[in-house]
Amino acid sequence: MTTNDKTYERTAQSEMQTWQRQMLRKPSLLNSLSKRMQTKINTWIPEKIHIAITATIKQLIKGVLFGAKHTTSEPLLNVSLQEREIAVEKKIDNYKKTAAVEGGIAGAGGILLGLADFPVLIGIKLKLLFDIASLYGFDVNDYKERVYLLHIFELAFSSHAHRKTVYLKMTDWETKKQLLPDDINQFDWRNFQQEYRDYIDLAKMAQLIPLIGAPVGLIVNYRLLKKLGTTAMNAYRMRLLQ
Repeated sequence: MTTNDKTYERTAQSEMQTWQRQMLRKPSLLNSLSKRMQTKINTWIPEKIHIAITATIKQLIKGVLFGAKHTTSEPLLNVSLQEREIAVEKKIDNYKKTAAVEGGIAGAGGILLGLADFPVLIGIKLKLLFDIASLYGFDVNDYKERVYLLHIFELAFSSHAHRKTVYLKMTDWETKKQLLPDDINQFDWRNFQQEYRDYIDLAKMAQLIPLIGAPVGLIVNYRLLKKLGTTAMNAYRMRLLQ
């Protein structure tokens, strides 16, 4: 390993440790109140609606999870962390632009296209995670690596209160993945979809408003992909650097 590689790894480790502290930070009073309000609102939604949404998101994500692996490159091996992350950042940048364009078009198209953006955006996000995993050298054909992808997704788009729980599931992953059930249906899909929906509802609802929908869709999608990319980079650093 060259001096430059060592310097890069020390910088990456410092960034990762800052990120880890953020994951463990207690939610602010405003975050706690927002979460309580959203939880209360969820109790007003009929149970059959929750079941239908959970089933829809579960099938959508499972479809992407088991389809994207066939279009993902082989794991990148025998390169430095710096080389990996140069490639990862380029990939994130491409996906941010793709999501922004898609969000802008959907926002300009009114309610129907705005609603259609929801599943399309999930697909873009998951495909980005598959590509990032491969660039960090992990094999997405392994079912347990796909569970880790779901945790990254969940970590990026959860409330402060739930974030710590997800983060702790991901620490010491090499040990914890040995305890995973072999059936992906045992994943907590209800909590997954509810946290995701609560996280993006407000921003995405503004995308449905005439005139402002296009710029809102563009900005929101760009920022969501940026957040997901940062979360994924640090989640994989956590496995490579510790």
